[in-house]
Amino acid sequence: MGNLRGLSVFIVLTLAVFTSARPKSGPNQKCKSGPVDLVFLIDSSRSVRPHEFETMRKFLIDILDTLDIGLDTTRVGVVQYSSQVRSEFSLKTHSKLENMVKAINEIVPLAQGTMTGLAIRYLMNEAFSPGQGDRPKVPNVAVIVTDGRPQDRVAEVAAEARERGIEIYAVGVARADMTSLRAMASPPFEDHVFLVERFDLIYQFGLQFQDKLCGIDLCLESDHGCEHLCESSPGSFTCHCLPGYRLNADGKTCSAIDLCAERKHDCQQICISSPGSFTCDCNQGYHLNDDKKTCSPIDLCAEGKHDCEQICISAPGVFTCDCNKGFKLNRDKRTCTNMDMCNTVKHGCDYQCVNSPGSYHCICPEGQLLQDDGKTCGTCKSANIDLVLLIDGSKSVRPQNFELVKKFVNQVVDSLDVSAHGTRVGLVQYSSRVRTEFPLNMYHTAEDIKAAVMKVDYMEKGTMTGLALKHMLEYSFSEAEGARPASRNIPRIGLVFTDGRSQDDISEYAKKAKEAGITMYAVGVGKAVEDELREIASDPVEKHFYYTTDFSAINTIADNLKLNVCPAESQGEVEVKDPCACENLVEFQQATMNSLDQFTQKHILSK
Repeated sequence: MGNLRGLSVFIVLTLAVFTSARPKSGPNQKCKSGPVDLVFLIDSSRSVRPHEFETMRKFLIDILDTLDIGLDTTRVGVVQYSSQVRSEFSLKTHSKLENMVKAINEIVPLAQGTMTGLAIRYLMNEAFSPGQGDRPKVPNVAVIVTDGRPQDRVAEVAAEARERGIEIYAVGVARADMTSLRAMASPPFEDHVFLVERFDLIYQFGLQFQDKLCGIDLCLESDHGCEHLCESSPGSFTCHCLPGYRLNADGKTCSAIDLCAERKHDCQQICISSPGSFTCDCNQGYHLNDDKKTCSPIDLCAEGKHDCEQICISAPGVFTCDCNKGFKLNRDKRTCTNMDMCNTVKHGCDYQCVNSPGSYHCICPEGQLLQDDGKTCGTCKSANIDLVLLIDGSKSVRPQNFELVKKFVNQVVDSLDVSAHGTRVGLVQYSSRVRTEFPLNMYHTAEDIKAAVMKVDYMEKGTMTGLALKHMLEYSFSEAEGARPASRNIPRIGLVFTDGRSQDDISEYAKKAKEAGITMYAVGVGKAVEDELREIASDPVEKHFYYTTDFSAINTIADNLKLNVCPAESQGEVEVKDPCACENLVEFQQATMNSLDQFTQKHILSK
């Protein structure tokens, strides 16, 4: 039994009629199986007749007479049950056969019901506990003697016993119920279920039980046929498989557990199977994420692993190059050539034509302003305005482009006559939420505003343009945040700068802003949606809606950004100095365009 350490064996005998006993074996027949903890569980219900109970005593004594009894060899306990359970003696009570025989002869039957399930649970929790003499790593053997069908449920508690490593033998006599026997017994049933029709056959069970308890190690001394592992038990053996394999229906051979084929994995793309386990991989052009399960496309453009001069278009693991508007892709498919619009079209500029990527714009000499036609020059001074800029800080803008947006804002500020009584500027950034960077009444000089702009932190996340418009209408143009009373007729200008589709509805608050008298400008870059920009812009839309494909070309928008803000009569602290200020472009417009042109030229040269 040395090879049985760690294996628990649980034997259930169901007997209906006992009429004779097996003759005792001599000392030379003692079982030398090794250490075993053996508990007999005998049914003493009222249906067991007195002479049958006496036969049961003799049967138990005959089995004990074949065993090597001792504290270091075979320990034995006896428990009787009917409607209740009572321990007659535990595994640690007796170390000699004669003491056990005396105790068995003194058992008084309980003579009640047949609660076999209750008795099995007692065996697990009490009889085979360390406190009752159960030894670690020593096989547990229990013999239950009953005379009929259990009056309680046995399948669940028997399964629990088997899960604890207990091997259950179920033996029935005469009226015993085969279904109950199989529910209690361990597999295979042919080795663990015994149904004896007559008591004179119980002797045969005794022989089989002795053979199983004292038999040879079939794993060592027989051709067991187990492909991986063989585990011995008294008179039997069980085949097992290595981790990652499962036992086949033949009970001997093993098959690798292919979790990939069984779809028992959570790989997003490719599952690589190994016995009982798996690893994930990705298709070409994708890389495995840190969770070792999901995949992300390899964006060579975002990682800077490309040699495109202007625009990199990414696909998983590859890229192609393109050029900004006004440029054409060269034969090397990498570099771009600027198309000189000033020399190829009739620009009509009054003073000077300046090329920009894919387009051109006119500029005027110092002291003059570009007029509404965008070509001729004239002189006009600006009116005062309350200007709130809504800038997109979503994740798609990216940090380097956000810095360009801040420079754009500052060059607009350079064009304004900023003061407490002149033009006031407020800045709001939005992504998935809205944040006032500074209200209209916080700064009163252009230098303070520009310094504050450069300190603005990039928010990232989503694009909630509708939420930003709501915030602008309800808070940014409130007198609490520095907007001057509407009665003073100071123009209110809202400029929305975005690079993508809004994730919420813009219609309601775009309409409400314009109805509130706010002149709305919509400036879009890159993936901005034209329909949304047009819906934000005031009428006429063509004078209030601007778009360019690339952040580096935002100066082309500034060239056309004409803020028509002169009211019929301004009541600002500083009066309009020149009547033509309300008939043509305000100084804010032209100064903005000139400054943006200088910014763009510097940006192109720096590249």
